[in-house]
Amino acid sequence: MDATDARLAAQYEAYPYPQRDPREEAKRLIVGSPSHLREIDHWIFGARRPASQPLRALMAGGGSGDGTMMLAQQMAWAGRPGEVVWLDRSAAAREVAEARARARGLTNIRFVGGSLLDLPELGLGEFDYIDCCGVLHHLPDPAAGLAALAGALAPGGGLGLMVYAPHGRTGVYMLQDALRLLAPDSEPPPERVEAAKRLWKQAPETAWLRRNPWITDHLDGGDAGLYDLLLNPRDAAFTVPALARLIEGAGLTLRCFVEPLRYDPDRYLNDPKLRARTARLDPVARAALAEAITGNMGIHIAYCTRDPAPLPDWENPAAIPVLRELDGPALARGLPADGVLRVTFDGLRVGVPVPRLAAAILAQVDGRRSLGEIGGVLAGRGISREAYARDLAALRGAMEPLNRLLLAAPPG
Repeated sequence: MDATDARLAAQYEAYPYPQRDPREEAKRLIVGSPSHLREIDHWIFGARRPASQPLRALMAGGGSGDGTMMLAQQMAWAGRPGEVVWLDRSAAAREVAEARARARGLTNIRFVGGSLLDLPELGLGEFDYIDCCGVLHHLPDPAAGLAALAGALAPGGGLGLMVYAPHGRTGVYMLQDALRLLAPDSEPPPERVEAAKRLWKQAPETAWLRRNPWITDHLDGGDAGLYDLLLNPRDAAFTVPALARLIEGAGLTLRCFVEPLRYDPDRYLNDPKLRARTARLDPVARAALAEAITGNMGIHIAYCTRDPAPLPDWENPAAIPVLRELDGPALARGLPADGVLRVTFDGLRVGVPVPRLAAAILAQVDGRRSLGEIGGVLAGRGISREAYARDLAALRGAMEPLNRLLLAAPPG
């Protein structure tokens, strides 16, 4: 462990991240990406891995446990067999995560102390899914870290990654530079936090972070969030091309960025001459263009697999559509009269047209009915199979890129 690693370890012992109170588990389950069970089934396994097959998941750098609680709880609620292995070197973070698991009564979590860089020596075996959220950008060698994770994947497995992105973090690195002068690494963490608080109160309106409305979670996340944002001794951000190279270098296949719609430049460019130019770009270049022109992406979330994996089969009548964190009938009732969903990504509003039969289809999406069964219900109401197939494809084209309309794992 070098000096920077030692400071990083001390940081997370003093301020387990994110700052969480286990008593809050009775009130809410924090959900997000990566590692939502619906997303794993859809983006990693193409909605083809049976739900009855045990799932071994690793939370590499599990911290205070947000991703661990989410996935373990979702598996427990769904009656899905398997285990979630929490791995982190912070004893303080483990204490918080274990308390959260006890508060939820979760018994499908295994806690292991250690670094993801030591996976070959830990003897934990292979994993069907690995989460590495907010960790790679703090490692001395992110490529070595991702290679270690890729080596722990079972055949057919995949990873969910989150790393910082530079453009949406405008202002962060400037104040980090300022605090290296005001509160050097040699000082104890509490003294550095106090200095950071004072600087944030006194920073002039011209400070770029004051003008960045998209950095809120860390600044609202107590001392742990402030330390992680402004005092972290190692913090590297990745553009889309840099992350794509990192993934490719680990022998992995990029499955998608989340949400995919954000990475489509044509969502922002209506000029046909510009669209003619975007059409010449490969998928990574298109995503890089979206990143560059929007300017508000502070993180990148990506799903990737060790082996090329089949895509979800929307032509399969036995496939079961699901809505991620949405209720189908309620969504159907709330669709705008003009047929355009308005979604906002960090201040950027985008209109997403949905087809005429969107409400009729969404009202039937309950996580149990198959695509074929939904078509049968609509046929009984006089809607032709052709019209259903056409509008289902259009609805999928609108809502799958929003990471909302997905396919479920088959039951057996």
